[in-house]
Formats: sequence, C-alpha cells, structure tokens
Amino acid sequence: MKVLVTGGAGYIGSHAVKRLMASGHQVVVLDNLFRGHREAVPATIPFYEMDIRHTDSVTTVLRDEKIECVMHFAALAYVGESVHEPMMYYNNNTSGTVSLLEAMDAAGVKQFVFSSTCATYGEPAQMPITEQTPQQPINPYGQSKLMIEKVLADYKHANPDFAYAALRYFNVAGSAADASIGEHHEPETHVIPLLLFAALGKRDAFTIFGEDYETDDGTCIRDYIHVEDLVDAHVVVMEAMQAGDERIYNLGIGRGVSVKELVDAAKKVTGVDFKVLSGERRAGDPPQLYSDPSKIKSELGWSASCVDLEAMIDSAWQWFQRNPDGYV
Repeated sequence: MKVLVTGGAGYIGSHAVKRLMASGHQVVVLDNLFRGHREAVPATIPFYEMDIRHTDSVTTVLRDEKIECVMHFAALAYVGESVHEPMMYYNNNTSGTVSLLEAMDAAGVKQFVFSSTCATYGEPAQMPITEQTPQQPINPYGQSKLMIEKVLADYKHANPDFAYAALRYFNVAGSAADASIGEHHEPETHVIPLLLFAALGKRDAFTIFGEDYETDDGTCIRDYIHVEDLVDAHVVVMEAMQAGDERIYNLGIGRGVSVKELVDAAKKVTGVDFKVLSGERRAGDPPQLYSDPSKIKSELGWSASCVDLEAMIDSAWQWFQRNPDGYV
C-alpha cells in the first residue's frame, strides 16, 4: 500500500515510517518541520516540506503520489502550551485535519489512520479506561483531538465507503531498537527523557511533581507503551481496515507505573544515582491513568510486545547516549 505519513519527521511519525518500510509499504512523508527533524527520515523517502493546512498543495501530493492511505501524526502536543495558546492548537490540530480531509476528499483517498490520545478522556472517575469511558477533555490539546474524532465520524456518515481508525494512546516511551531514530523535543517535557537527561548530566536533577497522591507510593501512575509497539499497532490496524470501517482503539499495556518506579528503573538501567527533587503537584495531573487495551486484542489479536519498564527505558537510553543533543 502507498501511505502518506503526515508528521513523519516527528518522534512517533518517524518510527511509523520505519515500521511501514519494514513491512514493504511505499511511504511518502509530509512534514512542515516546525518541530520535526528532516534527519529522522531516510533520504530515499519522498519528502514534502509542507503544512497540512495548505489544502491545494496537499491535494496535489495525494494525487501525484497516488496515495491509498493517510497515517496522520501531524499535530501540536504540549498540554501546557495548549492552555496558554489554545487557538494555535485548534488551528493546527483541528482545522489542519479538516484541511487534510478536504484534500483527501478531492483526491479520492478513502483510508485514514488517526493519531488520537487518551487526553480526550480527561480525568476519568474509574480505571482502567475503556473505549466507552466518557470523553471529557480538560485542556485544549485533548479537546482539539476529540473534535477531530467527531469530524471523522460525521465525514464517515456522509461518505459510507470512507474508512478510518482513531487510536487513543497513552504515554509513549522508548526509541528504535537499533537507536537509529529517537526522541528529540524542544522543549522536552516527557518524563523518561527528563530522567535520562539527569543521568547524562544535562540536567542537575529530576523533579517529581507531587508525592502526596492517593497511590501506593504517593506519585502519579501512567500507562507506558513502547513507540515501536505503538506504530506496529498503527500498521496492523491499517492492514486490517476494509471500506467503510470505523475503528476506535486504546493503545497501552493495560497497567500503570508510578513516577517513583520510573526513577528506580532509570537509575538501574543507567547505573547513575542522579539527584531527585520533590516538587509541588502540577495543576491538572490526575493521580492515575491507565488503559484497558483488550478491544484491539480481541478484534485484531494485537497486544504490546514490550511490557518491561526497564527495557523501554534502556532503548531510550541507547538513543540518548549516542545522541545526547538529538538530531544535530
């Protein structure tokens, strides 16, 4: 299949490109490089430095490249930033995806795999989170993604042969097994890179935000899925889709890990006893979020292969040791 990967120069998108190529699919990448890295995409891959909001230009790419499916990762994804710059998120994430769908409509492309998020659930009252858990986002980032899910459902209703999947994933971790690509965000906000920056001496210490939650060790609990498992699920879902399909799946490992458990695992993997500070809670951090990923397993037989926390951290550690400054 010939697949356009939007945001293919980003952390998750670049891993999706690698996975698609390994499965023999033809890949084309579109990325505006606002936060992506051209170095993350093999030079042999057709690459369009372009914004998804440029509808006519995207339509031309879809037609000229004879694209059969779009795998959509192009989005802004900083929760805090979305609170302070909501219009940027609604413009880029929501309006941008509407523009992309308009281009697909004009070019006759009828398969769409969408990178959604557990942020659409907000702060659920019960764990684990299933696909039927009410979606009540508490920030513009989650809201911008939920709006896209609603747009997709409406577009599908008007176009019965259109097929889409919305994959709601939890915390993504790790890097490619061969350390050829990895995580590089500016600024970096993800917990595992921040732990490893402390181990590398790039930060003076790692700060735990809140140790008084109603959890076993007082710190927040989250569900971590390895990035290679995540993109594997995208490809499995894409290959299973038939005309008219409408698929919604949670992607996680189905159990939570606390911040203190992450700290202990990072120290064990790196062999560095880095300094850990205690900070105040951050506004809007729920005590625990973890998934029930049983739906995708029952329907497609897929489940995460890497469920060992130390293995996830070690794959990221290999990348950061080789590339302490990322793609430079």
